[in-house]
Amino acid sequence: MQRLQALANRSLAAGALNRHPNPLPVKALKLPFCAQTVRFKTHRFIDQSGLKRFSTAEATVAARDNGKVREKTLTMETLNPQVKAVEYAVRGPIVIKAGEIERGLQQGMKQPFTEVIKANIGDAHAMGQQPITFLRQVVALCTCPELLDSPVFPEDAKVRARRILQGCGGHSIGSYSASQGVDCIRQDVAAYVEQRDQGVPASWDNIYLTTGASDGIMSILKLLVSGERPSRTGVMIPIPQYPLYSAAIAELDAVQVNYYLDEDNCWALDVNELHRALQEAKQYCNPRVLCIINPGNPTGQVQSRKCIEDVLHFAYEEKLFVLSDEVYQDNIYSPDCQFHSFKKVLYEMGPEHFNSVELASFHSTSKGYTGECGFRGGYMEVINLDPDVKAQLVKLLSVRLCPPVSGQAAMDIIVNPPSPGEPSFPQFLKEKTAVLGALAEKAKLTEQILNAVPGIKCNPVQGAMYAFPRIFIPPRAVEEAKVLGMSPDMLYCLRLLEETGICVVPGSGFGQKEGTYHFRMTILPSTEKLKLLLEKVQDFHVKFLKEYASLDEPLI
Repeated sequence: MQRLQALANRSLAAGALNRHPNPLPVKALKLPFCAQTVRFKTHRFIDQSGLKRFSTAEATVAARDNGKVREKTLTMETLNPQVKAVEYAVRGPIVIKAGEIERGLQQGMKQPFTEVIKANIGDAHAMGQQPITFLRQVVALCTCPELLDSPVFPEDAKVRARRILQGCGGHSIGSYSASQGVDCIRQDVAAYVEQRDQGVPASWDNIYLTTGASDGIMSILKLLVSGERPSRTGVMIPIPQYPLYSAAIAELDAVQVNYYLDEDNCWALDVNELHRALQEAKQYCNPRVLCIINPGNPTGQVQSRKCIEDVLHFAYEEKLFVLSDEVYQDNIYSPDCQFHSFKKVLYEMGPEHFNSVELASFHSTSKGYTGECGFRGGYMEVINLDPDVKAQLVKLLSVRLCPPVSGQAAMDIIVNPPSPGEPSFPQFLKEKTAVLGALAEKAKLTEQILNAVPGIKCNPVQGAMYAFPRIFIPPRAVEEAKVLGMSPDMLYCLRLLEETGICVVPGSGFGQKEGTYHFRMTILPSTEKLKLLLEKVQDFHVKFLKEYASLDEPLI
C-alpha cells in the first residue's frame, strides 16, 4: 500500500508540475472541497487538470454536481433477461444472510449462538474433511517438479506426476492443454470407465475433461437448445432437482419440463411420470433432453437397475438425448443399494439400444471421497454423437481454451488411484474407507434423528451428501410467509438461521410438489457438529410448531 500511495503521489505531483512552472498551494487553486481533502493527505500541489487526469473518483463527483454524468450502458433494464431469470438457491438469499451474520459475529455482535453452521452446500473440505494424501502429493509434484527428486514423496506418486507432466506443453501444468484435456488423462479416464463398467468398452476419444461437471452439462445443453416456441427445446429435469439445471435452462432460454420423483417411494423415478410430463410438454415445446441425477441431489436416492433400464427404454422410444449426472457414484451408503452407470445398463440392453441412445455421463473431483471442489476438475463421456456434431462440440470447447490443468491432474488421480502392491495403497485405502464409512454413519444418524421429530419426515439417505426432509409448516406460518412475500419454507429456514445459526436451503429452491415443504442439508459436518446441528433443528422445529400450530392440527 505504501508503494502504491507513493506512486500515486508522484503522478499527481508530476501532473501539477507539468502545467505550473510556479505551483500554487491547493487553496489558491480553489479546487472542490473533496479535491482539497485529497491534497492535504498527500501534501502535494496539483492543478485542476491534474485532478481530472489522476483522480477519477473526485472528477466523477464534480461532474455529478454539474449534472454531467452520462447514463450507464448496462442497467437492470438493459441487462440480458436470461441472466435475470437465473436463480441458484444453493448460494441464494439465505446464504447471503448467513454471511452477514457470520461477519457480525466476528465483529462482536451478540447472537443466541456462537457460530454459523453452513449446511447449505456440499463442500467437504470447508466442513473439515481432510484431503486424500496421494492426490495432493501428485498435484504437488506436478506443480513443483523439483520435488520429484525429494525422498519424501512415494515412487508411485512420482510415476503418475511424470506421466502427467510429459503430456503437458513444456512439461508444465502451467501450459494450456488441448481443449478436450490432456491426452494421457483422457486415456486414464477411459480405462477407469471400462473397469468400473466391468469391461464395457470406452474410447478416450469420447472423453472430454471439464471444469467440474457443471461445465460439461452446460456445454452439452448449448448444443441441444434450439428452435422458437412452440418448437423450442424442452429439457426434462427431476423435481426436486439440483438448481444448476434450472439455472442453465433459464440462461439458455430453453423450456423447463418437470417430472416429479416419488417421495412416498424413497424418491424413486416412475417411468409413468416421465410419460405424463413428456405428453404435457409437447403442447408447448419440443422435448429433446432427459436429465437424470443418480445418486440424487438433493434427494439422496440411488436408482435401481430396473428403473434405469426403464428410463433408457423410454429415452430410446421418444428419441431423447440423455444427460446422466453421476458425480456421487462413489457415495453409496445403503447396503441394499448399488451404483449402476447408465452406460453399463444401456450396453446390457443390447446393440439396438447401445448404438442408438445419445448419452452424456458426468463425473467430478468435487464429490465422492475426495471432495476436491476447489480444483474444478471433471469429465464427461459422450457416446453416439453425430460426427459432425462432435466437431462442433470440440469447437465450442475450444472457445474456453481448456479446463484448469491442475484440476485435470486431480481428476486423473481419482480415476487412477494407487493399486494393491503400490507403496501408497495402504494409506490411500485407509483414508478412502474412513471418509466413506463416516459419511455412511452420518447418513443413518441424520435420518434417525430427523424422523424422531414431530412434523418432520426424512427418507433414507441412500447416497450422495444430503438429506431432503419434508417439514410440516402450519397454515398460520404459511399465511405469514405470504404477507412477507416469501415461500413458507424460506420463512422457516430464515427463522432457523436467525435463531440457531444453522444455514440450510429451502426446498422451494430445488422444486417440490405444491403444498409440500422441505429443506436440504448436507451431511458433511463432523459427527459432533452434525449431532449439534440436528439437535438444534429438533428444538427449533418443536418451538416453531408451538408458535404456529394448534393442538388438533395433524402433522406429517
